[in-house]
Amino acid sequence: MSVSGKVLFSLLLLAVLISAIGVVYSKYLSRKHFVALQELQAEQERIGVEWGRLQLEESTLATHSVVERKARDGLKMHLPDFTEIVVIKH
Repeated sequence: MSVSGKVLFSLLLLAVLISAIGVVYSKYLSRKHFVALQELQAEQERIGVEWGRLQLEESTLATHSVVERKARDGLKMHLPDFTEIVVIKH
């Protein structure tokens, strides 16, 4: 084998090795990103469940009976008597 043949063989071998290392590194990054994606999807699902729970809680707390009870008990509010109502005319 001539010197130029040996040089060409060495360059091709180097190119194959670099390509192989690139494939392995690419596969490593792909797996790493896939794991990160799965973690984000799990977090998205958890947040979706929490959002649904909060919407249910909000609809429960916004009912008229709950609001009225909190106004009466917590804020000491009451419906005004007829004598307490003032009509303002302009």
